[in-house]
Amino acid sequence: MRKRSLQARCSVTFSSLFGKFLGYSLYLVFGAVVFSAIELPYEDLLRQDLRAIKKQFLQENECLSEDRLERFLKKALDASNYGVSILNNASVNWNWDFTSALFFASTVLSTTGYGHTAPLSNAGKAFCIIYSVIGIPFTLLFLTAVVQRIMVFSTRRPIMYFHRRWALSKPLVAIVHASVLVTFVIACFFLIPAAIFSSLEEDWNFLESFYFCFISLSTIGLGDYVPGEALNQKFREFYKVGITGRQHSLMKLCVSRGLMEMSKALVDSSG
Repeated sequence: MRKRSLQARCSVTFSSLFGKFLGYSLYLVFGAVVFSAIELPYEDLLRQDLRAIKKQFLQENECLSEDRLERFLKKALDASNYGVSILNNASVNWNWDFTSALFFASTVLSTTGYGHTAPLSNAGKAFCIIYSVIGIPFTLLFLTAVVQRIMVFSTRRPIMYFHRRWALSKPLVAIVHASVLVTFVIACFFLIPAAIFSSLEEDWNFLESFYFCFISLSTIGLGDYVPGEALNQKFREFYKVGITGRQHSLMKLCVSRGLMEMSKALVDSSG
C-alpha cells in the first residue's frame, strides 16, 4: 500500500511538472510567433533601405570598392557594439568618465545590463567578472532586507489598522489596499518617469519612455533605449547620476524582487 501511494504521488508530481513545462513551452512559442509576425516586416524594410543607401553611396563614390567599404563598416560596427561611435558629434560623450562608469556599475549590480557599453580591455572584463561575483549576491541580500522591511509597513500594518479601526473585513481592505499600491506604483514609477524622460530625451515619445521604464524596472535591459546618450545632452553628468539613483530606487527593489512577496502577503492578510 505504501509503495503504491508513493508511486501515485510521484505520478501526480510528474504530471504536474510536465503540464507546467508544456504550458511554458507553448507560451514561449506563442511569444516567438507574435514577435516574428510583428517585427520581421520592419526588419526586412530596414534591410532594403540599408542596401539601397549602400548601393547609392558606392555609385556616387566609384573610387571606393565595396570590399573596402565593408571592412570600414565592420570596424565601425564592432566599435559601436562597445559603445564607441565614429560620428563627430558623438566624440563629446565618453563612455568611461566617472558618471558613465557609475551608471554602468549600477546596471551590472542590478542585472539590468543594457549592453550599450562593455569593457574594452581584458583587465576591465576580468574586473567586471570579479565585481559581479561579489556585488550581485550582496545586492540581492540588500534588496531582500529592504523588501522585507517595506513589506511590513506597506501591506500587513495598513490592512490590520483599517481592519481593527473600522471593523472592515480583511478581504475588502486587502483589495482596496492592493488597488492603491498598484496605482501608486504605476503612477510614480512608470507614468511620471515616462513623462519626464519624454521631455528630457528629444527622440523619445511617451510610449518609448514608458517602454524604457518597464524594461529597466523588470531588469530585462534590452539596450535599445539608454537615457543620457543623446548628442549635446544638457547636464549629462547630473542626469547620469540621477538615473543611477533611479536604478537603485526602493521601488525598483519592490518591483523586481518584492512583487511576489507582496502578493503573497496580501493573500495571507485577506485569508
